[in-house]
Amino acid sequence: MKRLTRGTARLRGDRGQVTIEFLGMTPLIILTLVLVWQCVLVGYAYTLAGNAADEGVRAATAAARGERYDVCRQAALEDLSGAWRSGADVTQCGGTGYVTADVAIKVPVLFPGSIDFPFTVHGHAGAVEEEKN
Repeated sequence: MKRLTRGTARLRGDRGQVTIEFLGMTPLIILTLVLVWQCVLVGYAYTLAGNAADEGVRAATAAARGERYDVCRQAALEDLSGAWRSGADVTQCGGTGYVTADVAIKVPVLFPGSIDFPFTVHGHAGAVEEEKN
C-alpha cells in the first residue's frame, strides 16, 4: 500500500466542501429571492390599485356630475409614480347616488417601468355622493 504523505492527506479532507455546496445552492437561493420579490410586487400593485380607486372616488363624490370622470381619473392617477402610472387605467368612474371607481394596474416583472406581465390587478372603490345644500 502506498503511504499517504501530509500533502495528499490534506487534499482528501473536507476542506472546501461548504464552498462547493454553497455554489451549488446559489441558483436556488437567487430564484427563491426573485420569486419572493415578485410576490411583493404583486401585493404592492393590489395596494396601489385600491388606493388609487379610493382617491378617485373620493374626488368624484365632490365633483359636478358632468366632470366626474375627468376629476376621478386625475385624482386616481395623481399619486402613482411614473412607472406605475404608465401601466394604470381608470376603467370606470361615476354613477348617480353611489359613485364607483375601478382602477387596473399592470403587474411589472421585477422592476416597475420594465416588462409587464400579461395580467392586471384591479382596485374597486365606492362612496355615496355628497349633496350640496
